[in-house]
Amino acid sequence: MTLIKPFRALRPAPGRAAEILAPPYDVLSSAEARAHAKGKPWSFLHVSKAEIDLDPAVDPYDRAVYAKAAENLRRMISAGVLVRDARPCYYVYRLTRRDQGKEHVETGLAAIASIAAYTGGRIRKHEHTNPAKEDDRVRQIEAVNAQTGPAMLAYPSAPAIDALLASAASTADSAAADFTAADGVRHQLWVIDEEATIAALTRAVDALPALYIADGHHRSAAAARVAAARGGEGPHSYFLAVIFPQHEMTILDYNRVLRDLNGRSADELLAEIARRYAVEASAEPARPAAAGEVGMYLAGRWYRLTLRPAPPAAKTPAEDPVAQLPITLLTRNIIEPIFGITDPRNDKRIDFVGGGRGLAELERLVSTGEMAAAFALYPTRMRDLMAVADAGKIMPPKSTWFEPKLADGMVSHVLD
Repeated sequence: MTLIKPFRALRPAPGRAAEILAPPYDVLSSAEARAHAKGKPWSFLHVSKAEIDLDPAVDPYDRAVYAKAAENLRRMISAGVLVRDARPCYYVYRLTRRDQGKEHVETGLAAIASIAAYTGGRIRKHEHTNPAKEDDRVRQIEAVNAQTGPAMLAYPSAPAIDALLASAASTADSAAADFTAADGVRHQLWVIDEEATIAALTRAVDALPALYIADGHHRSAAAARVAAARGGEGPHSYFLAVIFPQHEMTILDYNRVLRDLNGRSADELLAEIARRYAVEASAEPARPAAAGEVGMYLAGRWYRLTLRPAPPAAKTPAEDPVAQLPITLLTRNIIEPIFGITDPRNDKRIDFVGGGRGLAELERLVSTGEMAAAFALYPTRMRDLMAVADAGKIMPPKSTWFEPKLADGMVSHVLD
């Protein structure tokens, strides 16, 4: 069994991508999705978040939502808005965004990846999943009989794969889809239907030691559950993925905000933190420059926190990749001992803010009184993510925020 296979993608008909492509289902609330899809009858949100077509009082996990998703997907296919390739292909999916005046490009391979490799550990994960969110994706897959949201995977250094993808996407005019979203990210898709190139890509990916799930743990886990329930071999034995070279991928900071100071005043909190960190007031937002640095917004001011060297007896083993993560350092030195939060998944006193929202969002949350303190983290690095996955360990929740995101609706994997 190969690591990946080509597949017959269900994708936008020529010229229809702008009407269809939508943000991933899990980055929008139901209300945000409803607003985003207003006046867009072919938005893929009608499939990925079908509650937007029902009464707002309906629970997003109600059976009616999944039935509506299936109905909407059938409608898009029958109207010719979505079309399916006649034979299995690979696809080049390119993301282009501008950041501080610079163009950042990620060029990946859309394929279906082996669930046997996923369960066997060759496609490696770094996060635990939430059972309720897994259940949601299982019901979605079963209802529409398709995987409609790709997982984002990473592959280690492989210049031969990079070259094959670059060659297939050498001209913009040949793209099967080309759409720039409202956030400025350009999404392009090329079809690879030449048998020799398909075979070369299959061999090259199969020669890799491992693939790494970057974003999409719930999609992957749900696909594995569906495969186990159906049994045997078939399209359900693979899950939809877009695989990017790890050196092109961007992880943003995933920051923390706290609702209260756990019984302390702002001055008392600063004094407690100063036992572990060097504290320096900052006239501007304090963006960390290393794993041991933290930016803190408290009582209308920014502070730069620099972790003091730990005494020899308290040092963690250098070979433990989880212990060196920025979020682990913050958790062990501030979140747990000072705020008393040991279960960030379920403790309502802590929340998470993706780096795409910027440090200004941290200021806003504290300044409005919605939160009492905010902590800006240094982003997790791809090599650290891969080291954690290689060690078979799990990162703390909300450790990575990948940008840009893949669009839902660009490619779907039908399970027939």
